Amino acid sequence: MKHTLLLSIFSVLLICVSGTSWAQQVYRCAGAAGAPPEYTNNAKDAQVRNCKQISGGNVTVVQSTPVPKAPVRVAAAPSSSGTRTDGSPEQKARDSDSRAILEAELRKAEAKLAEQQKEYNNGEPDKQGIEGRNYQRYLDRVAELKESISRQQSDIAGLKREISRLPATN
Repeated sequence: MKHTLLLSIFSVLLICVSGTSWAQQVYRCAGAAGAPPEYTNNAKDAQVRNCKQISGGNVTVVQSTPVPKAPVRVAAAPSSSGTRTDGSPEQKARDSDSRAILEAELRKAEAKLAEQQKEYNNGEPDKQGIEGRNYQRYLDRVAELKESISRQQSDIAGLKREISRLPATN
């Protein structure tokens, strides 16, 4: 028993001592002008480059690739009348396509709204399945339907605003 206890204590001490001897030395080297500092664990390289040893804590270094700077584009401010000045055929085609897409989305949204309003039945939808015995489920579904109708109406209003912003078709 004593022998096992001494062996366990000795093992724990050995692990603690060996853990510190395995610690790796990390050196911080000054980067080029304007560049971030560099880190190395090579003692010879650190000595040649006159790097300083970091001590007293763990160091985590994540290498990343530099992100190239993209040219900044400044969008032109819309004219005060809200109409486009570009009357090119390409722009007219894009506007026409946009209008067609938005109008199709508007028709779908209005059809979905009509379906939801029919199901909502002025706040008294038909009970489904277990809702006859569980009134709270019925109330939850009614609240969800009401909220969904409100969102759909908001979506329709947004689509109509977007369509009104497009230039009139000729």
